[in-house]
Amino acid sequence: MKEALLTTLRNKKTSIAQFRQAAEKLGLILAAEAAQLLEQETISIETPLAKTEGGQFKNNLVLVPILRSGIALLNPFLHFFQRASVGFVGLQRDEKTAVAELYYYKMPPLSAQDDVILLDPMIATGGSAIDALNILKEKGAHEEKIVFVAIVAAPDGLERIKKAFPKIKIIVPAIDERLNNKKFIIPGLGDFGDRFFGTDVPG
Repeated sequence: MKEALLTTLRNKKTSIAQFRQAAEKLGLILAAEAAQLLEQETISIETPLAKTEGGQFKNNLVLVPILRSGIALLNPFLHFFQRASVGFVGLQRDEKTAVAELYYYKMPPLSAQDDVILLDPMIATGGSAIDALNILKEKGAHEEKIVFVAIVAAPDGLERIKKAFPKIKIIVPAIDERLNNKKFIIPGLGDFGDRFFGTDVPG
């Protein structure tokens, strides 16, 4: 299923409606995968017939999309984690230098016990992710409590993140070939944000 949805996202002929639908469905799948990495606890409950044991997430959860593309994954993750708090990190990449600059930040209080899921569909150079992860650590998140969810990654960017933050968990269904000289992922899927938000119209 993931491969079929990735194919839809990659195809340049995919309409904006199809792109959004595929992103939503893939987001739900990735949310389910992320849930498996969160700490759970056993609780006692009663069914209509008997007492039994069940499981629930142990810690508070904070979802953090990196603006703006990360917003595309926020809705499916909120469907899955309805009680989660949401923080935002706005990082704008300079198209000439490929260096990201922080332009917006809003975060609920973070504690060492909180689970954090960082959302950003594309890992190119890894610079934006590393900046966001540094911010999360500065604000109180523990590295081993962070799950980073992406859709497509370039090998160099992925390795850069792993080297800087070896304790975080990373979910990314597609690791592509390389970056081109403009720091875009090849074969990739183009600019995720432009395709999702419809801002790739020439002129």
